[in-house]
Amino acid sequence: MNVDGTRAPLTGPDQHTRPTLDGASASPTAERFLTLALDVIHRAVDTQREAIDRAAELIATRLADGGHWWAFGTGHSHMLVEELWGRAGGLVEFRPILEPSLMLHEGLDKSSLLERQVGLAETLLEIHPVGSGDCLLVVSNSGRNAVPVEFAAGARRRGAAVIALTSLAHSAAVASRAPSGRRLFELADVVIDNCGVPGDAVVPHEPHPVGPTSTIVGALLAQALSVEVIGRMERRGRPLATLLSINA
Repeated sequence: MNVDGTRAPLTGPDQHTRPTLDGASASPTAERFLTLALDVIHRAVDTQREAIDRAAELIATRLADGGHWWAFGTGHSHMLVEELWGRAGGLVEFRPILEPSLMLHEGLDKSSLLERQVGLAETLLEIHPVGSGDCLLVVSNSGRNAVPVEFAAGARRRGAAVIALTSLAHSAAVASRAPSGRRLFELADVVIDNCGVPGDAVVPHEPHPVGPTSTIVGALLAQALSVEVIGRMERRGRPLATLLSINA
């Protein structure tokens, strides 16, 4: 979980046969993407268990004391908030923050411009009262745009604990777009690294790589966090209500 993008070695019997991101730029194939995406998944599983444990303990402690678990993301990151909300096996008491103007269905340009808008986070925090004793998960692959950065900062000022789900390698490679000059990982109590590469896409290709991994790996890590929270609350003697699939 280093901000310079370095990673622990992969483990497993096939680690020497997996292609790396370097080398010849052959035509993209599903097989190459699946292999490289699995590299990122294995890296995340191998390196992020401690961060998941710390984040789950923080959430469980806040929930046990009567607080709430909120989650927020902009652009494609909002999908990971929805991943935790209303899903089979998920928590009944979970507070998603889904601002339509920051999602994708109202236009890519609109969402991309608005997530850079200084001051918008403060307005959203008036609408969604994240406060003292709560815990907030903020999802942002780059961790650089003003809205997620200022949302995390505003939540902390209000007494909430902040967990970031982000790419440390990407964040280390870019400057913040927030006036504070800070990136998301610099504002979080716990950082969960999705272990993605700068730019997100992993398959070499011209004029730019293809095959992003942040949503795939982020969903895996988010669900691992949710399951760990459920287990920790159960072991505390405070079991949480969960959802059964409506199609079961």
